[in-house]
Amino acid sequence: MTRRVAVTGIGVVAPGGVGAPAFWDLLTAGRTATRGITFFDPAGLRSRIAAECDFDPAAQGLDAEQIARSDRYIQFALVAGEEAVRDSGLDLARENPWQVGVSLGTAVGGTTRLEQDYVLVSHGGQRWDVDHREARPELHRAFSPSTLASAVAERFGACGPVQTVSTGCTSGLDAVGYAFHTIEEGRADVCIAGASDSPISPITMACFDAIKATSPNNDDPAHASRPFDAARDGFVMGEGCAVLVLEELEHARARGARVYCEISGYATFGNAYHMTGLTSEGTEMARAIEVALDHARLDGTAIDYVNAHGSGTKQNDRHETAAVKRALGPHAYDTPMSSIKSMVGHSLGAIGAIEVAACVLALGHQVVPPTANYETPDPECDLDYVPRVARERRLNSVLSVGSGFGGFQSAVILTRQRGKTP
Repeated sequence: MTRRVAVTGIGVVAPGGVGAPAFWDLLTAGRTATRGITFFDPAGLRSRIAAECDFDPAAQGLDAEQIARSDRYIQFALVAGEEAVRDSGLDLARENPWQVGVSLGTAVGGTTRLEQDYVLVSHGGQRWDVDHREARPELHRAFSPSTLASAVAERFGACGPVQTVSTGCTSGLDAVGYAFHTIEEGRADVCIAGASDSPISPITMACFDAIKATSPNNDDPAHASRPFDAARDGFVMGEGCAVLVLEELEHARARGARVYCEISGYATFGNAYHMTGLTSEGTEMARAIEVALDHARLDGTAIDYVNAHGSGTKQNDRHETAAVKRALGPHAYDTPMSSIKSMVGHSLGAIGAIEVAACVLALGHQVVPPTANYETPDPECDLDYVPRVARERRLNSVLSVGSGFGGFQSAVILTRQRGKTP
Protein backbone atom coordinates (compact mmCIF):
# COMPACT_ATOMS: atom_id res chain seq x y z
CA MET A 1 0.00 0.00 0.00
CA THR A 2 1.36 3.45 -0.90
CA ARG A 3 2.22 5.51 2.14
CA ARG A 4 0.67 8.95 2.54
CA VAL A 5 2.77 12.03 3.22
CA ALA A 6 1.81 14.84 5.59
CA VAL A 7 3.23 18.33 6.09
CA THR A 8 3.70 18.89 9.82
CA GLY A 9 6.11 21.84 10.00
CA ILE A 10 6.92 25.05 8.11
CA GLY A 11 9.90 27.40 8.27
CA VAL A 12 10.47 30.43 6.03
CA VAL A 13 13.11 33.08 5.48
CA ALA A 14 11.78 35.47 2.85
CA PRO A 15 11.97 39.09 1.74
CA GLY A 16 9.73 41.08 4.01
CA GLY A 17 10.22 38.96 7.13
CA VAL A 18 11.72 35.93 8.81
CA GLY A 19 9.28 33.22 9.86
CA ALA A 20 6.13 31.76 8.37
CA PRO A 21 3.74 34.26 10.07
CA ALA A 22 5.60 37.30 8.71
CA PHE A 23 5.75 35.71 5.27
CA TRP A 24 2.01 35.03 5.24
CA ASP A 25 1.22 38.55 6.46
CA LEU A 26 3.21 40.01 3.57
CA LEU A 27 1.44 37.84 1.00
CA THR A 28 -2.09 38.40 2.22
CA ALA A 29 -1.52 42.14 2.48
CA GLY A 30 -0.33 42.20 -1.13
CA ARG A 31 2.85 44.05 -0.13
CA THR A 32 6.00 43.97 -2.24
CA ALA A 33 9.50 43.57 -0.78
CA THR A 34 11.41 44.87 -3.81
CA ARG A 35 13.89 47.73 -3.43
CA GLY A 36 17.16 49.02 -4.83
CA ILE A 37 20.03 46.59 -4.25
CA THR A 38 21.93 47.35 -1.03
CA PHE A 39 24.35 44.39 -0.91
CA PHE A 40 26.77 45.96 -3.39
CA ASP A 41 26.98 48.91 -5.77
CA PRO A 42 24.78 47.90 -8.74
CA ALA A 43 25.58 50.98 -10.84
CA GLY A 44 26.84 49.00 -13.83
CA LEU A 45 23.83 46.72 -14.05
CA ARG A 46 20.74 46.98 -16.25
CA SER A 47 18.53 45.75 -13.39
CA ARG A 48 19.51 47.37 -10.10
CA ILE A 49 16.61 46.14 -7.95
CA ALA A 50 15.97 42.99 -5.93
CA ALA A 51 13.88 41.51 -3.13
CA GLU A 52 16.43 41.24 -0.32
CA CYS A 53 15.88 39.50 3.01
CA ASP A 54 16.32 41.54 6.18
CA PHE A 55 18.34 38.78 7.83
CA ASP A 56 20.82 38.91 10.72
CA PRO A 57 22.15 35.38 11.34
CA ALA A 58 23.30 36.15 14.87
CA ALA A 59 19.91 37.60 15.78
CA GLN A 60 18.34 34.41 14.42
CA GLY A 61 20.38 32.26 16.79
CA LEU A 62 23.32 31.10 14.66
CA ASP A 63 26.63 30.98 16.50
CA ALA A 64 29.90 32.51 15.32
CA GLU A 65 31.21 29.23 13.89
CA GLN A 66 28.04 28.56 11.90
CA ILE A 67 28.14 32.08 10.50
CA ALA A 68 31.84 31.94 9.59
CA ARG A 69 31.70 28.64 7.74
CA SER A 70 28.30 28.96 6.06
CA ASP A 71 27.32 30.90 2.99
CA ARG A 72 24.19 33.04 3.40
CA TYR A 73 21.95 30.48 1.66
CA ILE A 74 23.00 27.79 4.16
CA GLN A 75 22.36 30.20 7.04
CA PHE A 76 18.84 30.65 5.66
CA ALA A 77 18.31 26.88 5.61
CA LEU A 78 19.57 26.39 9.16
CA VAL A 79 17.20 29.07 10.47
CA ALA A 80 14.19 27.92 8.42
CA GLY A 81 14.96 24.32 9.35
CA GLU A 82 14.93 25.17 13.05
CA GLU A 83 11.55 26.87 12.66
CA ALA A 84 10.09 23.96 10.70
CA VAL A 85 11.26 21.27 13.12
CA ARG A 86 10.09 23.30 16.11
CA ASP A 87 6.75 23.91 14.41
CA SER A 88 6.33 20.19 13.73
CA GLY A 89 6.76 19.25 17.40
CA LEU A 90 9.12 16.44 16.42
CA ASP A 91 11.73 15.35 18.94
CA LEU A 92 14.35 14.19 16.48
CA ALA A 93 16.47 12.75 19.29
CA ARG A 94 13.76 10.12 19.72
CA GLU A 95 13.52 9.27 16.01
CA ASN A 96 15.46 6.55 14.25
CA PRO A 97 18.13 8.67 12.49
CA TRP A 98 18.27 6.21 9.58
CA GLN A 99 14.61 7.01 8.88
CA VAL A 100 15.11 10.79 8.83
CA GLY A 101 16.10 12.23 5.45
CA VAL A 102 16.95 15.62 3.96
CA SER A 103 16.05 16.86 0.48
CA LEU A 104 16.99 20.45 -0.27
CA GLY A 105 17.24 22.37 -3.52
CA THR A 106 19.42 25.21 -4.74
CA ALA A 107 20.03 26.66 -8.19
CA VAL A 108 23.28 28.57 -7.66
CA GLY A 109 24.57 27.28 -4.31
CA GLY A 110 27.42 29.20 -2.71
CA THR A 111 27.89 31.69 -5.54
CA THR A 112 28.18 34.63 -3.16
CA ARG A 113 31.04 33.09 -1.16
CA LEU A 114 32.72 31.77 -4.31
CA GLU A 115 32.62 35.21 -5.93
CA GLN A 116 34.08 36.86 -2.82
CA ASP A 117 36.86 34.30 -2.54
CA TYR A 118 37.69 34.51 -6.23
CA VAL A 119 38.38 38.22 -5.80
CA LEU A 120 40.44 37.43 -2.70
CA VAL A 121 42.66 34.68 -4.11
CA SER A 122 43.12 36.26 -7.55
CA HIS A 123 44.21 39.60 -6.12
CA GLY A 124 41.15 41.54 -7.10
CA GLY A 125 40.57 39.59 -10.29
CA GLN A 126 43.64 41.14 -11.91
CA ARG A 127 45.86 38.04 -11.89
CA TRP A 128 45.44 34.36 -12.62
CA ASP A 129 48.31 33.24 -10.40
CA VAL A 130 46.04 32.16 -7.57
CA ASP A 131 47.57 32.06 -4.10
CA HIS A 132 45.92 29.28 -2.08
CA ARG A 133 47.15 30.89 1.13
CA GLU A 134 44.58 33.64 0.60
CA ALA A 135 41.64 31.23 0.43
CA ARG A 136 39.44 30.73 3.47
CA PRO A 137 39.30 27.19 4.88
CA GLU A 138 35.53 27.22 4.31
CA LEU A 139 35.91 27.75 0.57
CA HIS A 140 35.32 24.05 -0.18
CA ARG A 141 31.88 24.32 1.45
CA ALA A 142 30.85 27.04 -1.01
CA PHE A 143 32.29 25.10 -3.94
CA SER A 144 29.96 22.12 -3.49
CA PRO A 145 26.16 22.57 -3.59
CA SER A 146 25.86 19.32 -1.62
CA THR A 147 26.96 21.31 1.43
CA LEU A 148 23.39 22.60 1.76
CA ALA A 149 21.83 19.22 2.52
CA SER A 150 24.80 17.92 4.48
CA ALA A 151 24.86 20.99 6.75
CA VAL A 152 21.17 20.60 7.57
CA ALA A 153 21.54 16.83 8.02
CA GLU A 154 24.41 17.41 10.43
CA ARG A 155 22.41 19.95 12.39
CA PHE A 156 19.44 17.61 12.86
CA GLY A 157 21.21 14.24 12.99
CA ALA A 158 19.56 12.96 9.81
CA CYS A 159 21.30 9.82 8.58
CA GLY A 160 18.68 8.68 6.06
CA PRO A 161 18.62 9.66 2.37
CA VAL A 162 20.29 13.07 2.10
CA GLN A 163 20.39 14.94 -1.20
CA THR A 164 20.82 18.35 -2.74
CA VAL A 165 18.70 18.90 -5.83
CA SER A 166 19.79 21.40 -8.47
CA THR A 167 17.35 21.70 -11.36
CA GLY A 168 17.41 25.45 -11.86
CA CYS A 169 14.24 27.28 -10.92
CA THR A 170 12.32 24.06 -10.23
CA SER A 171 14.85 22.93 -7.59
CA GLY A 172 12.52 23.69 -4.69
CA LEU A 173 9.54 21.89 -6.18
CA ASP A 174 11.72 18.93 -7.11
CA ALA A 175 13.33 18.72 -3.67
CA VAL A 176 9.87 18.56 -2.08
CA GLY A 177 8.78 16.07 -4.72
CA TYR A 178 11.78 13.81 -4.13
CA ALA A 179 11.19 13.92 -0.36
CA PHE A 180 7.57 12.99 -1.01
CA HIS A 181 8.69 9.96 -3.03
CA THR A 182 11.25 9.02 -0.37
CA ILE A 183 8.58 8.76 2.31
CA GLU A 184 5.94 7.33 0.00
CA GLU A 185 8.29 4.48 -0.93
CA GLY A 186 9.27 3.74 2.67
CA ARG A 187 12.89 4.90 2.56
CA ALA A 188 12.25 7.41 5.35
CA ASP A 189 9.52 8.27 7.84
CA VAL A 190 10.50 11.95 8.08
CA CYS A 191 12.12 14.31 5.57
CA ILE A 192 13.33 17.86 6.04
CA ALA A 193 12.59 19.28 2.61
CA GLY A 194 12.75 22.61 0.83
CA ALA A 195 15.22 24.89 -0.90
CA SER A 196 17.44 27.91 -0.37
CA ASP A 197 19.22 30.44 -2.57
CA SER A 198 20.94 33.78 -2.06
CA PRO A 199 21.73 34.87 -5.61
CA ILE A 200 21.83 38.66 -5.21
CA SER A 201 25.47 39.06 -6.18
CA PRO A 202 27.21 40.87 -9.04
CA ILE A 203 27.92 37.72 -11.06
CA THR A 204 24.38 36.34 -10.81
CA MET A 205 22.73 39.66 -11.54
CA ALA A 206 25.03 40.15 -14.54
CA CYS A 207 24.15 36.67 -15.80
CA PHE A 208 20.44 37.48 -16.03
CA ASP A 209 21.10 41.02 -17.20
CA ALA A 210 22.97 39.58 -20.17
CA ILE A 211 19.85 37.80 -21.45
CA LYS A 212 17.52 40.64 -20.38
CA ALA A 213 15.44 38.35 -18.16
CA THR A 214 15.28 40.78 -15.23
CA SER A 215 13.20 43.93 -15.03
CA PRO A 216 14.96 47.24 -15.74
CA ASN A 217 12.23 49.18 -13.91
CA ASN A 218 14.71 50.67 -11.45
CA ASP A 219 12.74 53.85 -10.81
CA ASP A 220 9.73 52.01 -9.39
CA PRO A 221 10.99 48.89 -7.58
CA ALA A 222 7.73 48.19 -5.76
CA HIS A 223 5.87 47.75 -9.06
CA ALA A 224 8.64 46.14 -11.12
CA SER A 225 7.46 42.55 -10.73
CA ARG A 226 4.20 42.33 -12.71
CA PRO A 227 3.40 38.71 -13.57
CA PHE A 228 0.74 38.25 -16.27
CA ASP A 229 0.34 42.01 -16.71
CA ALA A 230 0.55 43.27 -20.30
CA ALA A 231 3.32 45.68 -19.30
CA ARG A 232 5.53 43.09 -17.60
CA ASP A 233 9.20 43.35 -18.54
CA GLY A 234 11.05 40.63 -16.64
CA PHE A 235 11.46 39.16 -13.20
CA VAL A 236 12.91 40.72 -10.06
CA MET A 237 15.71 38.78 -8.41
CA GLY A 238 14.99 37.61 -4.88
CA GLU A 239 16.48 35.40 -2.21
CA GLY A 240 15.17 33.22 0.58
CA CYS A 241 14.37 29.76 1.83
CA ALA A 242 11.49 27.55 2.85
CA VAL A 243 11.78 24.27 4.72
CA LEU A 244 8.96 21.83 5.37
CA VAL A 245 8.83 18.81 7.63
CA LEU A 246 7.27 15.98 5.65
CA GLU A 247 6.17 12.92 7.57
CA GLU A 248 4.52 9.61 6.86
CA LEU A 249 0.90 10.23 7.80
CA GLU A 250 0.46 7.38 10.29
CA HIS A 251 3.77 8.31 11.92
CA ALA A 252 2.42 11.84 12.39
CA ARG A 253 -0.93 10.62 13.69
CA ALA A 254 0.72 8.25 16.15
CA ARG A 255 2.45 11.13 17.91
CA GLY A 256 -0.60 13.41 17.77
CA ALA A 257 0.99 15.87 15.36
CA ARG A 258 -0.89 18.73 13.76
CA VAL A 259 -1.17 17.98 10.05
CA TYR A 260 -1.28 21.04 7.81
CA CYS A 261 -2.09 19.08 4.67
CA GLU A 262 -0.87 16.23 2.51
CA ILE A 263 1.45 16.17 -0.46
CA SER A 264 -0.56 14.02 -2.82
CA GLY A 265 1.04 14.28 -6.26
CA TYR A 266 4.27 15.24 -7.99
CA ALA A 267 5.72 15.04 -11.50
CA THR A 268 8.57 16.57 -13.44
CA PHE A 269 9.50 16.57 -17.14
CA GLY A 270 11.96 18.25 -19.49
CA ASN A 271 11.15 19.93 -22.76
CA ALA A 272 14.32 18.86 -24.68
CA TYR A 273 13.93 22.12 -26.55
CA HIS A 274 16.08 25.06 -25.47
CA MET A 275 18.14 26.26 -22.50
CA THR A 276 15.94 29.30 -21.92
CA GLY A 277 13.16 29.05 -24.50
CA LEU A 278 9.69 27.58 -23.94
CA THR A 279 7.26 26.01 -26.37
CA SER A 280 4.22 28.22 -26.89
CA GLU A 281 1.76 25.36 -26.32
CA GLY A 282 2.94 24.60 -22.76
CA THR A 283 2.86 20.87 -23.55
CA GLU A 284 5.57 19.79 -21.10
CA MET A 285 4.21 21.70 -18.12
CA ALA A 286 0.73 20.42 -18.95
CA ARG A 287 2.13 16.89 -18.96
CA ALA A 288 3.66 17.43 -15.50
CA ILE A 289 0.32 18.69 -14.18
CA GLU A 290 -1.59 15.76 -15.69
CA VAL A 291 0.79 13.14 -14.27
CA ALA A 292 0.78 14.83 -10.85
CA LEU A 293 -3.03 14.77 -10.90
CA ASP A 294 -2.96 11.09 -11.79
CA HIS A 295 -0.51 10.46 -8.96
CA ALA A 296 -2.90 12.23 -6.59
CA ARG A 297 -5.89 10.34 -8.04
CA LEU A 298 -7.59 13.62 -8.83
CA ASP A 299 -9.33 15.07 -11.84
CA GLY A 300 -8.37 18.54 -13.04
CA THR A 301 -11.72 19.87 -11.84
CA ALA A 302 -10.62 19.14 -8.25
CA ILE A 303 -7.99 21.91 -8.31
CA ASP A 304 -9.20 24.95 -6.37
CA TYR A 305 -6.13 27.18 -6.78
CA VAL A 306 -3.01 27.29 -8.95
CA ASN A 307 0.11 28.81 -7.43
CA ALA A 308 1.80 29.94 -10.62
CA HIS A 309 5.46 30.09 -11.52
CA GLY A 310 4.48 33.52 -12.84
CA SER A 311 7.96 34.97 -13.30
CA GLY A 312 6.83 38.09 -15.14
CA THR A 313 8.66 37.40 -18.40
CA LYS A 314 6.66 37.61 -21.60
CA GLN A 315 7.18 34.02 -22.72
CA ASN A 316 6.88 32.31 -19.33
CA ASP A 317 3.50 33.76 -18.41
CA ARG A 318 1.98 32.94 -21.79
CA HIS A 319 3.50 29.44 -21.77
CA GLU A 320 2.18 28.77 -18.28
CA THR A 321 -1.29 30.07 -19.06
CA ALA A 322 -1.44 27.75 -22.07
CA ALA A 323 -0.24 24.80 -19.97
CA VAL A 324 -2.84 25.29 -17.25
CA LYS A 325 -5.63 25.57 -19.83
CA ARG A 326 -4.37 22.45 -21.58
CA ALA A 327 -4.21 20.44 -18.34
CA LEU A 328 -7.35 21.68 -16.56
CA GLY A 329 -9.54 22.30 -19.59
CA PRO A 330 -12.51 24.68 -19.17
CA HIS A 331 -12.09 24.45 -15.38
CA ALA A 332 -8.97 26.63 -15.73
CA TYR A 333 -11.20 29.66 -16.28
CA ASP A 334 -12.95 29.07 -12.95
CA THR A 335 -9.74 28.53 -10.97
CA PRO A 336 -7.85 31.39 -9.32
CA MET A 337 -4.17 31.49 -10.25
CA SER A 338 -1.66 33.86 -8.69
CA SER A 339 2.06 34.55 -8.51
CA ILE A 340 3.73 35.42 -5.22
CA LYS A 341 6.86 36.45 -7.15
CA SER A 342 5.06 39.74 -7.55
CA MET A 343 5.76 40.29 -3.83
CA VAL A 344 8.90 38.30 -2.89
CA GLY A 345 10.74 38.22 -6.21
CA HIS A 346 12.24 35.21 -7.93
CA SER A 347 14.76 33.45 -5.68
CA LEU A 348 15.72 30.95 -8.39
CA GLY A 349 15.98 27.46 -6.86
CA ALA A 350 14.42 28.50 -3.56
CA ILE A 351 11.21 29.93 -4.93
CA GLY A 352 9.52 26.59 -5.64
CA ALA A 353 9.77 25.61 -1.97
CA ILE A 354 8.66 29.08 -0.89
CA GLU A 355 5.63 28.74 -3.17
CA VAL A 356 4.82 25.30 -1.72
CA ALA A 357 4.96 26.87 1.75
CA ALA A 358 2.51 29.53 0.50
CA CYS A 359 0.20 26.74 -0.71
CA VAL A 360 0.34 25.01 2.67
CA LEU A 361 -0.62 28.27 4.38
CA ALA A 362 -3.31 28.99 1.79
CA LEU A 363 -4.94 25.62 2.54
CA GLY A 364 -4.70 26.26 6.26
CA HIS A 365 -6.20 29.75 6.11
CA GLN A 366 -8.54 29.12 3.16
CA VAL A 367 -7.18 32.23 1.48
CA VAL A 368 -5.67 32.71 -1.98
CA PRO A 369 -2.74 35.17 -2.04
CA PRO A 370 -2.93 37.82 -4.77
CA THR A 371 -0.82 38.78 -7.73
CA ALA A 372 0.45 42.23 -6.79
CA ASN A 373 0.84 44.92 -9.45
CA TYR A 374 -1.55 43.28 -11.91
CA GLU A 375 -3.30 46.12 -13.73
CA THR A 376 -3.55 45.59 -17.48
CA PRO A 377 -4.70 42.26 -18.97
CA ASP A 378 -2.67 40.56 -21.67
CA PRO A 379 -5.06 38.97 -24.24
CA GLU A 380 -2.83 35.87 -24.25
CA CYS A 381 -3.03 35.60 -20.45
CA ASP A 382 -6.77 35.32 -19.93
CA LEU A 383 -7.22 33.47 -16.62
CA ASP A 384 -8.16 34.74 -13.15
CA TYR A 385 -4.87 36.01 -11.67
CA VAL A 386 -6.35 37.35 -8.38
CA PRO A 387 -5.37 40.98 -8.92
CA ARG A 388 -3.81 42.81 -5.97
CA VAL A 389 -6.14 41.62 -3.19
CA ALA A 390 -6.15 38.27 -1.35
CA ARG A 391 -9.33 36.25 -1.69
CA GLU A 392 -11.14 33.93 0.70
CA ARG A 393 -12.02 30.69 -1.05
CA ARG A 394 -12.86 27.12 -0.18
CA LEU A 395 -9.65 25.19 -0.88
CA ASN A 396 -9.32 21.41 -0.81
CA SER A 397 -6.66 20.78 -3.45
CA VAL A 398 -4.07 23.21 -4.78
CA LEU A 399 -1.48 22.98 -7.51
CA SER A 400 1.97 24.59 -7.55
CA VAL A 401 3.90 24.64 -10.81
CA GLY A 402 7.41 25.63 -11.79
CA SER A 403 9.45 26.18 -14.93
CA GLY A 404 13.24 26.33 -15.05
CA PHE A 405 16.04 27.16 -17.43
CA GLY A 406 17.15 23.93 -19.03
CA GLY A 407 13.59 22.94 -19.85
CA PHE A 408 12.54 21.68 -16.42
CA GLN A 409 8.77 21.59 -15.81
CA SER A 410 7.42 20.43 -12.43
CA ALA A 411 4.13 20.22 -10.57
CA VAL A 412 3.21 19.47 -6.95
CA ILE A 413 -0.32 18.90 -5.64
CA LEU A 414 -1.31 19.48 -2.02
CA THR A 415 -4.61 18.46 -0.45
CA ARG A 416 -6.35 19.01 2.84
CA GLN A 417 -6.07 15.91 5.01
CA ARG A 418 -8.43 13.28 3.74
CA GLY A 419 -10.04 10.45 5.68
CA LYS A 420 -7.89 7.79 7.29
CA THR A 421 -6.45 5.11 5.08
CA PRO A 422 -8.81 2.10 5.06
